[in-house]
Amino acid sequence: MKKTPLILVGGTAVAVIAIAFVLPAETGWDPTGIGAATGLVKIAEPDNAELERGMARMETQDVLLLSDTAPEPEEGVSDSWEFELAPYESVEFKYTMPEGARMAFRWEGSDTLNYDMHSHPFEGGVEATESFGVDEAQMMQGVYIAPFTGIHGWYWQNRSIEPVTLTLETSGGMTMSTIYASSGEIDRPLEGVDNTVEGAAAGHAMQDAETTE
Repeated sequence: MKKTPLILVGGTAVAVIAIAFVLPAETGWDPTGIGAATGLVKIAEPDNAELERGMARMETQDVLLLSDTAPEPEEGVSDSWEFELAPYESVEFKYTMPEGARMAFRWEGSDTLNYDMHSHPFEGGVEATESFGVDEAQMMQGVYIAPFTGIHGWYWQNRSIEPVTLTLETSGGMTMSTIYASSGEIDRPLEGVDNTVEGAAAGHAMQDAETTE
């Protein structure tokens, strides 16, 4: 007798999650408004202007060189970072890099993550942001060559009902790192490196935050 209410509550919880989180992420339909507030709708119906700019650049310039094997380390600083994404949580991680700097990278999740690899120049504002890949994967590795001076990295989103642990390993010409999370913007200096790159990513905010403006 006592188990029946628990089953009903569990079923109700699953239904609420489906309506509030899964539908906006998968279809763009957002009956509760939570999808717009969390950025899930943007994943389902992405703004492709940034991706179009990035794809156009990669037709004429080496920017993102993906590989099936772990890339050789690049000269410069080595860095590693780990973050646990709660269900439907997102996070953005950016490195400050000068134009032409190279970065070898590998990121991997304990399960599949949605990602947007994009860069924001110090000159040009958010309208000049370029994206070099929007997809879902459990792992990504290769070499990235900064096409301009600015911040460069990834936005990840866990679209499952289980936590996902994300690990990132990099080496190369990075001078600073910044985390954009629900708690706000956090500068993360790289050990032994002075950030000598002048400029700021004016107007940049985590994708989730942009959807609420």
